[in-house]
Amino acid sequence: MRMHRPGRPEDLPDAEVLWARWAALAVATWNAEEEQERFRHGYWLGDGDHDLRYDDGACSRWVLIRAGGDRAVLFGQDDAGKVGRHRPPIDVLAGAPEWVRSERLHDLLARGRVECVYWFEGGSWHRAPYPDDLHDDGLDCGIGHLTSRDRAVEAICALFEFDDDCAGAVEACERFFAHAERGTVTGEVVRSFADEVFRIQTAYELLWPKVPTARSETDLAAMTALVRWR
Repeated sequence: MRMHRPGRPEDLPDAEVLWARWAALAVATWNAEEEQERFRHGYWLGDGDHDLRYDDGACSRWVLIRAGGDRAVLFGQDDAGKVGRHRPPIDVLAGAPEWVRSERLHDLLARGRVECVYWFEGGSWHRAPYPDDLHDDGLDCGIGHLTSRDRAVEAICALFEFDDDCAGAVEACERFFAHAERGTVTGEVVRSFADEVFRIQTAYELLWPKVPTARSETDLAAMTALVRWR
């Protein structure tokens, strides 16, 4: 099912599922050296172990934060969004509980780096009310690929340049996302997935992008811990 524009809270999966898919993409594209980079793009774990980030390197930047218990905050910006240009201005924190209103988020809002904020509490997503004439908040273009298993699989296949002719590619990616959503990702699951990706890339002469390889047991531990919600 495609998302609405502007997005609606019911378009998003539960925060734990969203985290699992986002983290699976971070693990699938893991590069130990890039984890130390300050400026980067793709999918990665932010500062500490409670936020995930995504930057497409062009027009979309997003953060998902675990806020304790079952709570989470999703915020970001996509160039497709019209929130920042809407007049009168839209208060994207209208109705948000106090725990959502972090100093960091206020700073990003002030700098125009955030135009879309959703928060998860009590088993549901919420956002500020939008005016009827707002056509898009950027949610679909930004993270719509994480809202369903099928779209997430399409996204990861695109990253590895897999197409319909790559036998076993879709199935391997589906298995990996299934493990992520069930919370059953282990070091062996990561190794198995990386080996399968490498096998497919080799068989179909897909030399770029390179499949990321866990370089140590420490890397593997970090990769598998990343997928877990708690």
